[in-house]
Amino acid sequence: MADARTIAVYDAKAADYAATFAATAPDESLRDFIALIPKGGRVLDLGCGPGAASAHMKAAGLVPDPVDASAAMVKMAREKFGLDARQGSFDDISGEDVYAGIWANFSLLHATRGDLTRHFQAIGRALRPDGVLHVGMKTGTGAARDALDRRYTYVTVEELRGLLQRGGLVETYVREGTERGLAGTDDPFVIMRAVKHG
Repeated sequence: MADARTIAVYDAKAADYAATFAATAPDESLRDFIALIPKGGRVLDLGCGPGAASAHMKAAGLVPDPVDASAAMVKMAREKFGLDARQGSFDDISGEDVYAGIWANFSLLHATRGDLTRHFQAIGRALRPDGVLHVGMKTGTGAARDALDRRYTYVTVEELRGLLQRGGLVETYVREGTERGLAGTDDPFVIMRAVKHG
């Protein structure tokens, strides 16, 4: 279930978030992801925020489906980038063999641990055979709220691998690092890509 306090932060901080993560070109992770998706491929941008990643995907010839639980983020994605963004939560991941790719870049970390397996299984169903998932999560254990009152579920690398497997996905890439986010803290993270084999 979506966390109302986390969504309220994104509603209030949409402009700050967009400014913090503004980029005129896709970063390495997004470039690599786009290169793996066939032209014209439909991509679920799960937790699209202000829409920059979807805008880069669209410019590269993909068909993004930007979704976010924050009404303010959806409004910004529509107004700033002209995207057909829609409001929705992780519980709205549906369909079978729908997407050539799913971009879940530091969004699923707001789900509860008890819901993660269900969400990854829904992602696995929604991907087409040979479809690609990109997922970014903060690493660690337990769950906590940051200084802005956003709820986080921290995972270990092995835990994320298990979630991918339970979704019927095969890991193809992993990278760990540290990054400063909207709350101003330097947090460890993991990025993984995985493929659904048909």
